[in-house]
Amino acid sequence: MAKKPKKQQSGGGGTPATVALNTAGMDFTVHSYDHDPAHPSYGEEAAEAMGVSPDRVFKTLVADVDGTLTVAVVPVAGSLDLKALATAVGGKRAAMADPALAERTTGYIRGGISPLGQRRKLPTVLDASASAHLTICVSAGRRGLEVELAPTDLATLTNATLAPIGRP
Repeated sequence: MAKKPKKQQSGGGGTPATVALNTAGMDFTVHSYDHDPAHPSYGEEAAEAMGVSPDRVFKTLVADVDGTLTVAVVPVAGSLDLKALATAVGGKRAAMADPALAERTTGYIRGGISPLGQRRKLPTVLDASASAHLTICVSAGRRGLEVELAPTDLATLTNATLAPIGRP
């Protein structure tokens, strides 16, 4: 089991995600690694680079649920169940959002979209499997930068619903 992360203070800079964590006074750890643009999966690359099990590294996806952009946070070891996501937010149909729209709305680039510090706050659903871990890792807002924090802190900061939206 992972240790509880220590609070990481950013020295006046950082990404919107780390600024949001510092502003909220949350405990977290930043992990940095050299991103390889040739790697086929941003999330799997992060897990490998940090030496963390892929079930503890979560990817941030943006979907369109009945016309509303919605953030889904699921383990990189699996995929998003769009029907389960729609159900979790009381919708009928979900589809992946246009990548350019997701980037404009969140303020982050694909492969670096964080559920934290987004330009526009979107409804967020965190896969229920996150609660099985003391800490999880999500993008800190840049490729090659992850933040490790308690899933309860992530849910609190994003006002996330916890639901089984991931598939193995």
